[in-house]
Amino acid sequence: MKARKKIYLCFIAVVLLVYIALLTILYCSESANNNAMIQTFGDAFWYSVVTLTTVGYGDLIPVTPLGHAVGMIFLFLSAGIMVTMLGAVISFITSEGMPFLMLSLQRRKNWYYFADCEVESDALAGNIYKEDPNALIIYGERRSIQSEIPNYPCVYLSASLDKIVAKREGHGAKCKVFLMKENDIGVNRRAVNLHELPVEVYARTTNGQDKLSGNINFFHSYECCARQYWRSKPLCRHENTIVLIGFGKYGSSILERAILTNIISIEQHVAYHVFGDAREFLAIHHDLGELFFLNEESEKGDSLIFHEDTWAENHEILERADRIIICEDDEQNGWSIFWTLNKYYRISGRIDLRSSRRVPDISYFGANEDIYTPQQIIRTDLNKAAIMINDIFRRSVSYPTRSWDDLDDLHRQSKIVAADHLLMKTRILLEDEGITALTADAVKKAYEKYSKTKSSEDAREMYRKLDHMRWLRFYIFYNWRYGPFRDDAVRQHPMLCRYEELTREQRQERDAAWELMGMVYEELEQSV
Repeated sequence: MKARKKIYLCFIAVVLLVYIALLTILYCSESANNNAMIQTFGDAFWYSVVTLTTVGYGDLIPVTPLGHAVGMIFLFLSAGIMVTMLGAVISFITSEGMPFLMLSLQRRKNWYYFADCEVESDALAGNIYKEDPNALIIYGERRSIQSEIPNYPCVYLSASLDKIVAKREGHGAKCKVFLMKENDIGVNRRAVNLHELPVEVYARTTNGQDKLSGNINFFHSYECCARQYWRSKPLCRHENTIVLIGFGKYGSSILERAILTNIISIEQHVAYHVFGDAREFLAIHHDLGELFFLNEESEKGDSLIFHEDTWAENHEILERADRIIICEDDEQNGWSIFWTLNKYYRISGRIDLRSSRRVPDISYFGANEDIYTPQQIIRTDLNKAAIMINDIFRRSVSYPTRSWDDLDDLHRQSKIVAADHLLMKTRILLEDEGITALTADAVKKAYEKYSKTKSSEDAREMYRKLDHMRWLRFYIFYNWRYGPFRDDAVRQHPMLCRYEELTREQRQERDAAWELMGMVYEELEQSV
């Protein structure tokens, strides 16, 4: 780099020396002639400027043969200069020059950088711009010719991220960086040294990790889709048979959230029929049989039935299902199944289809516009209740506890599941299955209902059993087992047993999850 700079400086010095030499020759030859119009060095300089810029005023004209020769050199040089200048302008506009100029002029805006401009990035960028009109969207690569022109202002700049961030020069909030391709952080050249830059990074991943370093956060699109699905289409009391067609990344995430949060009654007996390869899922979560009836339906509790045959061979199950969830990873295959079910089967329940695009008159879920939102990815709202629960817990105990950013993935998930089920508790208490968000008003009414009914011993026992079911499901799902004392290293806990086997004190501990609603209401009301 230093050698190239040295060459440029030498070249400029040579050009200046040649230019001064030509001016000197022009001045000396013309000033020696009394009839010449160019009599001073300033006249010679003015003539060179007018000629080289092709303006040609004609106010000064060389008259000597040597002056004519220098004039011809300037004429030839003027053509070269104009071509060079035109090329420089075109290069500036078509290369990084213009985008960098735009960055410099918009440093006070909120910068959002995307390493690619695929459909997921476009969906998130569009949602960001809707919520933040002061946003500047920066793409790290140019869009393909086939892709649609975004309906929001954006800049395409393939320069390294450190150069882009340097243009920020401390103006405004940190630039937010998004790596929307799965597990892209380990292979994308634009992800190099991100942890050293003053940016906030959000990287899409398929593993269970939630955080890498201080400024690098992970998000899981399948988990986002599953949480959004059960929030917007919650389990209803009349539903006893749920069918999942497709058990890839989306299907397993949807079943996971159902296991962890779909607890609405101590008498429920929901049968989940799963069509797809579940061998790895069952191998990982090997103790599910302690809480669920595996591969058999029962009216004594929830069942998980994993079918080895195809969905098409099970007419009776499909036709009596209260809900069919088509969650194939291959979206086109999902659409094919949807049309086949509608065409050849007598379906009495609802069919929910995973579709990356919004579809009118069809019960769909998982559209890019719904999944890739600031709330889902940056998690400003999605995990707000979970963060709130952790803060309340920290204030309520006397021993040291960790902040949200310092929690490991297991304890984060514990708070997230508790928050998601807090929404379920609100629905249960208010007997309203249409509630899809934790609002201060809804939580207040639910807590008031709980406070009025908890004096009844039967109601109190029901509340405790319900939360113990949720609590058990979480720890069994993460392969914890019963032990005489709690030991996180070997994953054992003394309360991992049936509710009837708990001591009186242990049962009373379940009240805290319901009493928490009062504190959450106060926090929500203050944040409004």
